[in-house]
Amino acid sequence: MFPQISRRQILQAGSSGFGWLAMSQLLHEASAAEVQGNHHSAKAKNVILCYMSGGVSHIDSFDPKPRLQKEAGKPMPVKVERTQFNNNGNIFPSPFSFKQYGESGIPVSSMFPHVAESVDELAVIRSMTSTVNEHAQGNFFFHTGFPFIGHASAGAWINYGLGTENKNVPGYVVLKSGGSGVPHGGVGQWSSGYLPAQHQASIVQIDGAESVANIRPREADVIQRERLSLISNLDKQFSKRVAHDSQVEAAIRNYETAYQMQTAIPELVDLSTESKSTQEMYGIFSDNSQTAGYGKQCLLARKLVESGVRFVELTCLPQTPGGSQAANPWDQHGRLEVGHRNMAMQVDQPIGGLLKDLRLRGLLDQTIVIWAGEFGRTPFSQGSDGRDHNAFGFTVWMAGGGIKGGTIHGATDEYGYHVVGQKRTIYDLWATVLHQMGVNHEQLTYRYSGRDVRLTDVHGHVIHEILA
Repeated sequence: MFPQISRRQILQAGSSGFGWLAMSQLLHEASAAEVQGNHHSAKAKNVILCYMSGGVSHIDSFDPKPRLQKEAGKPMPVKVERTQFNNNGNIFPSPFSFKQYGESGIPVSSMFPHVAESVDELAVIRSMTSTVNEHAQGNFFFHTGFPFIGHASAGAWINYGLGTENKNVPGYVVLKSGGSGVPHGGVGQWSSGYLPAQHQASIVQIDGAESVANIRPREADVIQRERLSLISNLDKQFSKRVAHDSQVEAAIRNYETAYQMQTAIPELVDLSTESKSTQEMYGIFSDNSQTAGYGKQCLLARKLVESGVRFVELTCLPQTPGGSQAANPWDQHGRLEVGHRNMAMQVDQPIGGLLKDLRLRGLLDQTIVIWAGEFGRTPFSQGSDGRDHNAFGFTVWMAGGGIKGGTIHGATDEYGYHVVGQKRTIYDLWATVLHQMGVNHEQLTYRYSGRDVRLTDVHGHVIHEILA
C-alpha cells in the first residue's frame, strides 16, 4: 500500500510540481487497483442504466398474465397486502397486447416494439423484489442497497473499484435532457456517500447552455485556468486549516478533472457528428419531443462508454411540458394505459436503437445495459384504471456484457402479484453486475464508521443462470 500523501504537500515539497502530481495520482490508482482489483476475468467494462423511475408495470410490459383477462373485474382470490394508498379494486387486465419475438419467443408488450426486435439480447428477470414500497426509499434502495440517504450509489462503487478508463472524463455520469427530473429522493441517490467525493456522479444536461456546470468550451482557456487556479489556492488554504481532510482533497481533484473535461465534453456532447441514419435509429428526429430527448441521452450514453466512462445512467422526461410527475413519470395510479403508453413512446425507440447500435459497433459484448424501475404495479386496480405499487414481484432486464440473451429467469404467480420461483433482490442484481466486471461483490468494501461497508451490504448472490 502506498502512503496517503496530500497533493498539496507534494506540490509544496517537490520541485517538479505538476509532474509529481501526475505521478502521485498514477501511484494512487495502481494501489487502489491492487487492493480492490479484478478477482476473476471480466466480461464487461461499462454499464448503462436506463432507469424507469416511478415503477413500470411488469404485467403490462414483460410478464404477461392471461388469467387477468379471464378474471377481469373479479375480486382478488388471495390476500391483498396493504398498498401505498390502500384504495384497492378488483382484477385489472392489461390494456396492452403481447406477442412473442425472436428465436427465444419471449413475449413483449405492444408498448415496446423496438426493444422487442432485440429480445434475443435480453435476460428478462421476472422475479425481482424490493423491501420498500415508496418511491424515495425505493430509489435509494435500488441505487445504493439502502433505503435512505447517505450511502454510495452503484455507479460510485464501480467507479471506486475499477477507476476510469479515460482521465479526461468522469467515471460516473448521469444524463438529463429537456425537463427530465431527479427521481424522488434527490441527487443523493447518485452520490459517493462515504466513498471519496471524486466517485460521485457528474450530471450532464445534454441540451443546456452548459452541458456540465461551469465547463464553458467557448471561454478562453487562460481565463478558465486562472479561475481554477484561484479556486485551487483557496482550497489549499482551507485544506491546511482542516489538516488535509480527505473530502477536501477529493474536491480539489474534482476541480482538476473539470479542467481536463473541457477538451473532451464539447466533442462528446456534439451529436451532430453522428450520421443521419444513426440519429434516426435513436429517434432523434422524432416529432415527439420526448422521444427525441431520450434518444439524445441514449446516443450520448453510447458515446460515453465508447470514450471510457464506466457507468452511465439515463433519466426519464416528465409526461407533460409543464413538468408534472417529473420525478416519477411511470407512476400511474390512474389512467395507466395513457400514462404507460406515453412513457413507452418516449423510451422504446431510443433504447431499441441503443441496443442495435452497441451490437453493430461491437460494444454490447463489453457493456451491460440495465432496464429497471424501483418496483412494479399491482394486478388489481387502484380506482378504476390505475395500479398501485407492488414490491413483491416485478421485472427488470439486462443485456450485453456476458449476459445470456433470450433468457427468462424467475416467475411471479398467475396474477403477477408475488414471486413464486427464483426470488431475486437488488443485491443479487448488483452482485451479478460486479461479477461480470471482474469484481467479487463481497470483497469490494470501504471502511466506514468502524465497519467494512459494501454495495450489497451483507447480502447478494450472483445470478449465474443468466450468464453466458
